[in-house]
Amino acid sequence: MTLDEIKQLIEFIKTHDLSEFELEHDGVKIRVKAGGNHHHVVAVPHMAATLPMMTAAPMAAPAAAPAAAPAAADDEGGELAIVKSPIVGTFYRSAEPGAKAFVSVGDTVRKGQVLCIIEAMKLMNEIDSEYDGEITSIYIENGQAVQYGERLFAIKPSN
Repeated sequence: MTLDEIKQLIEFIKTHDLSEFELEHDGVKIRVKAGGNHHHVVAVPHMAATLPMMTAAPMAAPAAAPAAAPAAADDEGGELAIVKSPIVGTFYRSAEPGAKAFVSVGDTVRKGQVLCIIEAMKLMNEIDSEYDGEITSIYIENGQAVQYGERLFAIKPSN
């Protein structure tokens, strides 16, 4: 694996705010773990001295994947902000089973407020609102698997 490929991997991890990532490819194992404001990269070659270029599907994702984008209209013709999943994982509406949901339809949210958790590789990733506004739709059921870019919430931004 080249230095450029490792740098690209680190940028991908920073962009998606992952706290830990591990990849094993053709005899090389790479583990990146965020600690504070630093990322630690450990590459452990198991066998091969030279590796073909990495072709993992996550690396094909755009470098700046937006978690939300205006993309819909409400019943009154106003624009809605659609919050999309920044990662593949399992969607949870609350911090633990039986706990109150972070948000429900009709709730007013503030920018930076936690909307849900997506569990990916046993890591819990909080998904925050990028808008002030009202939750108008929740597209995913609690405990359901979500894909990268899948819609999670619709928010009617406040003016």
